[in-house]
Amino acid sequence: MAFSLVLSGGGLKGLAHIGVLRALEERGLTPSLVVGVSMGALVAAAWAAGRRVRELEDRALALERRDVFRIAHLDMALRRMLSPAVYRREPLDRILADLVGTRTFRDLEHRLLVNTVDINSGHQILWGLPGLDDASVADAVFASCALPGILPPREVNGRFCADGAIVDNLPVRAAASVGEGPVIAVDVGAGGVERAGIERTGFATTYGRGIEIVMGRLAELTLHEWTTPPLVLIRPRVSRVAMFAFNRTAHLLAEGYRATHEALDLLPDGLDSLPPGGIHPVRHVEVRVDQKRCVGCGLCAAVNPRVFAMDANGRAVVRVRERTTTPLGDAAVRSCPTCAISVQEVPA
Repeated sequence: MAFSLVLSGGGLKGLAHIGVLRALEERGLTPSLVVGVSMGALVAAAWAAGRRVRELEDRALALERRDVFRIAHLDMALRRMLSPAVYRREPLDRILADLVGTRTFRDLEHRLLVNTVDINSGHQILWGLPGLDDASVADAVFASCALPGILPPREVNGRFCADGAIVDNLPVRAAASVGEGPVIAVDVGAGGVERAGIERTGFATTYGRGIEIVMGRLAELTLHEWTTPPLVLIRPRVSRVAMFAFNRTAHLLAEGYRATHEALDLLPDGLDSLPPGGIHPVRHVEVRVDQKRCVGCGLCAAVNPRVFAMDANGRAVVRVRERTTTPLGDAAVRSCPTCAISVQEVPA
């Protein structure tokens, strides 16, 4: 059946998308539309251009830091604060020239949209839409990877564009409006998991962590009111991997593969069986509050009063202990400043 696939940004964590493609291939599922952002756009473009999953896996495992990031010493020395970015454009240009060549969106084997933002106007631009499909795929993907300050913006058909994750790191609305059937969305940019010592890791890691948190919040806002079409949300367990870590590639590939099979296994009769809307798969969970950790701030009850309340002692309690939830999870859990709320999956 027809379905759309959305691949989020998330730095090197986006290599997990290759594992996603492997799992879909094994199940005989081929998206009729793929929408990519940042690293998700690079993986999507390579696949849409006809690259095989095995080749993408081999290339990912061989990728080293110097293949992507080389400091723009000359620009920074001569132009100082006017330097367009910390890193040079040439390494990524070489990768894209090798993977997609000089193709435009009209030349691809599979339909592709690449999410970017016009850095001057702030407008979201989805290259590959009608009227925007004569652009160079390589230029559009470079722009989608150009996190401001890290890589320079790229001119695409007269517009200077940068990383689309700034405005929408999980463009499921675009996929729903343009594509047919359900949407499978793979989010590797969620930044809600705590990681220690970020403040000591330097500019690139600190900046990347900040962007990661923003991307996660934007995705939650997009999904909070989701109605139709049915959306299968896949969140590989890669939150503890840094955005620019080159030593976790094997784990990322395996986790994208595992998470995809797990999510699809939870759909009783496959994509065809999904109801008209909502986020899937649905899980049964038990919610608990650790009274020793709770400080009584009341944020959980304010965010989700159906599930949480405050007792006579000013501590949070659970109104509905067992409930169903989607992979989006519960914002109250992630908003608790003391991590007093926990969620454990239970048998249906």
